[in-house]
Amino acid sequence: MWNFIKKIIDWFKESNRIQHLSLGYLCGWGANDWYCAVYVGVGVSGALEFKDWKYGKKPDPIDFILTLIGFLSGYFTRSLIW
Repeated sequence: MWNFIKKIIDWFKESNRIQHLSLGYLCGWGANDWYCAVYVGVGVSGALEFKDWKYGKKPDPIDFILTLIGFLSGYFTRSLIW
């Protein structure tokens, strides 16, 4: 069991995936409407991967998807509370 948890934690530490998820969540929390969350989520996710590409790193589609998941979960959490 602990080995499985360690693998998950190591997977999140790759390429700062936890930061993609958590910062996407915070930005999604600030979105006023669902289309705002989607547009900003796609824009910011794309910009982060473009930055990786420009600085010589390989763009990671998992980071892109995790940022989008963070945006959508942040928006839906906010909409459930308010």
